[in-house]
Amino acid sequence: MKPKLLVLVLALQSAWILATTFQQERALRVGKIIMLETERVDPRDLLRGNYLILNYKISSVPTNMFSPPLRTELTAGTKVFVALKPGTNQFHAVSRASTDKLEPDADEVVLCGKSQWGWWNTTNAVRVEYGLERYYVAEGRGNPRGKLTVQAVVPESGNASIKEVFVGGKPYVEAMKNSE
Repeated sequence: MKPKLLVLVLALQSAWILATTFQQERALRVGKIIMLETERVDPRDLLRGNYLILNYKISSVPTNMFSPPLRTELTAGTKVFVALKPGTNQFHAVSRASTDKLEPDADEVVLCGKSQWGWWNTTNAVRVEYGLERYYVAEGRGNPRGKLTVQAVVPESGNASIKEVFVGGKPYVEAMKNSE
């Protein structure tokens, strides 16, 4: 009886890992690709290594973009849906936002995020975190020189993933090899 239980546990763990991998790979393959402009912050985590904190222009959503209009401040952790449209440059920008699920227009992509609270909050904007704020890099490679941009993939669920980080228009790995 115990070997059957062990096999069942191993099979369930394997199925969970495969399903998670399949879901993430499918999102990367069929999701819409968007470009996001970032602002740099470079910390180091002793347990996880070097990473970049990516602060996006779309992370600060003006309250006048919300429909229905916000009557009070959002509490931290409130689910927020943000519609993005391609801007005049190659980057996507906020076109509207809501605490209710949004249906995207033909040229829009909807990201799902959570409201954050912090000292940087102002009365006319909501800080939104999308799960795209950390990008882990190799040891000693956490301080690139140049403008950082991100290519993200957005599946229908709105839970985006980072596909590629660019430094001065070059892929991160290539830019860091050239900086040695």
